[in-house]
Amino acid sequence: MTEEIITALASVDQLKVISRTSSFFFKGQNIPISEIASQLDVSVVLEGSVRIGGDTLRVSAQLINVEDDSHFWSESWDRKMDNLFEVQDEISVLIAEKLREHVGHMNISDHLVKSPTKNLDAYEHYLKGRFHLNKWNPEDINKAIDQFELALKQDNQLIEAHLGLADGYSFLAVAGFAPREASWLKAMESMNVARELDSEHAGLNYMLANQAFFTEANYSEAMVYALKSVKSRPNYPEAQQYLSFLFGIRGDMEKSKEHLMFAKSIDPLNPETRFYEAYYLYRTREFEQAKSILVGLLNQNDKNLPALFVYLYIAIKTGAYSEAKEKLGQIPDQLMAPDERLGIACLIAQASGDPDETSLQKLQEYGEDPSAHRAHSYLFLNYVERNDYDAAFDILDKVFSSKSSVLLLTFTDPLADMIRQDKRWQDYHQKIYAIQTRVNEPVNKVPSVPDEQVGKEFLERLQSFMEKEKPYLDPTLSLRSLAEQIEVHPNQLSWLINEFVGQNFNEYINRKRVEHFKQLVVDPSNSHISLVGLGFESGFNSKTVFNTAFKKITGLTPKAYQKSQS
Repeated sequence: MTEEIITALASVDQLKVISRTSSFFFKGQNIPISEIASQLDVSVVLEGSVRIGGDTLRVSAQLINVEDDSHFWSESWDRKMDNLFEVQDEISVLIAEKLREHVGHMNISDHLVKSPTKNLDAYEHYLKGRFHLNKWNPEDINKAIDQFELALKQDNQLIEAHLGLADGYSFLAVAGFAPREASWLKAMESMNVARELDSEHAGLNYMLANQAFFTEANYSEAMVYALKSVKSRPNYPEAQQYLSFLFGIRGDMEKSKEHLMFAKSIDPLNPETRFYEAYYLYRTREFEQAKSILVGLLNQNDKNLPALFVYLYIAIKTGAYSEAKEKLGQIPDQLMAPDERLGIACLIAQASGDPDETSLQKLQEYGEDPSAHRAHSYLFLNYVERNDYDAAFDILDKVFSSKSSVLLLTFTDPLADMIRQDKRWQDYHQKIYAIQTRVNEPVNKVPSVPDEQVGKEFLERLQSFMEKEKPYLDPTLSLRSLAEQIEVHPNQLSWLINEFVGQNFNEYINRKRVEHFKQLVVDPSNSHISLVGLGFESGFNSKTVFNTAFKKITGLTPKAYQKSQS
C-alpha cells in the first residue's frame, strides 16, 4: 500500500515526493524525524501503519511538520481488503488535500490511484518480483522473473508484471548471464504485450529506451523514449537516472547532472540513484568521490555488478593495479561472464606495463564472434592502452554492423581518454551518439487557473460567506468541504486563497479562528471557560495546534495575549 500511495502523491505536479526506496531506507531504525527529514531534504513527513486482520485493513496516517515537529493532521481507516485500491485512492487524495491545505496551492485530481489488477494474489507476486529485481544480480533476477510469471498466471493484464519480466530478461542479456538474443527476444515479447495494454506507460517507454540502446545501439531512439517516459511521469526516478546516463556518455555533463539532481531529489537513498551518482562522478573524473559511493554500495550488496565494474575501472584508471587484481579475483565466476573477466584481466596487465599476449590473443578469439560485444569492448580498451589507435578504430568499424551497445558505453569511457587526441575521434563521436532531431526536454504543465476577474468574484463570494456563516468554527472544516459550501472546485479555491489572499488554507482558516478567539477571551461572560476551551470554541481541534497557530500569528502565547488585554 505504501508504494501505491507514494506513486499517487508523486502524480501531483506541484508536490515533491520521496520515492519508496529512499523512504523505506529508515524502516525499523530508531532515528529522529528531524534527521530523516534532513537526509531526505523534506519539510513534511508522512508517517503511518497498515495492519491486516482477516479481510480487514486498519490504516493510520499522520502528517508531521518538520520545523516544529508538530502533527498537523492524523486519521485512521478500517476498510475491507477486497477494496484495496479504492482504499488507496481514498487515502491518497485525502493526504494530498491535507498537504495542500498546509503547504500551498496544487491541483489535485479527483482520483490518484488506478487499480492495476483486481487480483491481490497477482499483485503480491508482482511486489515480491520487484523486491528481487532491485538487487541487481543474476540469482535474484531469476527469482524476480519467477514471481512476475506467477503474477501473470493470476492476471495476464497486469502491465507492471510484463514490464518486470522485460526488465529482468534485459538485465540477464546485458550482463551476459543468459543467451543474449533469446533473452532480448523474451524481453521484447513482454514489452510488446505492455505496449498493447498502454503505449504511453512511463515504465514501458523506459524499457523501450533500454531496448533501443542495448539491442539496436540506437542512441537517438533511446533518448527519444527516455524523454517520453519522463514527460508522462516526471517523478519517475529510473527514467531520470537513465537520462543522466545517456547525456553523460555523450559528454553533456551539465544535462547529465541536471537529471541526476532531479533523481536525487526524489530518490536520494536508492542504491540505483547512488550508483548513477558514482557513475557521473567517474565520468567527470572525480574518482575518489565515485569510489567512496561504490564502496558503500558494495558493503550493502557485494553482488552489485555495475558497482563492481566501475570500481574496477577506477582502480585501473588510477593505477591501483594490485587492488584491481585482488578485487577481480574476489568476484565469483557465477557473477561475471568469462570474456568480461578475461577482458578486464588483459586491461590490468596492459595498463600496468606487463601485457599478457596469450590472454589478449584469447580475447581476440572471443571477439571473432560478431555478438561478443563485451570482448569487442575490452579489445577496444586494450588497443587504446597500447596506443594502437588504428586497431581500436578497426574494432569500431567491425562492430557497427553488429549493433554493439557496449561500445556506446566504452567509446567515451575515461579508460579510453588517450584516443581522444586522434583526429578521427570527433567524427566517430558524432556517428555513435547521433541525435537525428533536436532533443526537446519535457516541460512541467502549467495548470489552468481562473482569470483575475473571475478570481476577484470568487474572493468576494468567499469573504461574504466567511463573515456570514463562520465556517471556520467547525473543527472538521477542510478545503474541499468549504469549496462545496461556496460551490467552487477545490482546485480553484486553493488557487484563490494562495493567489489573492497570499496564504495557504490552514493559515487562512487559523487566522480567522485566532481573531474569533481574541473576541471571546475579552468577553467577561467567558471568564469561566479555560483558554484551551475558548480555542476549541474558535474551531481549533487540539491544544497543540491552537497554541502553535496562535504563537505563530500573534507572536504571543494565548496566556500572554490574555494578560495584555487586562
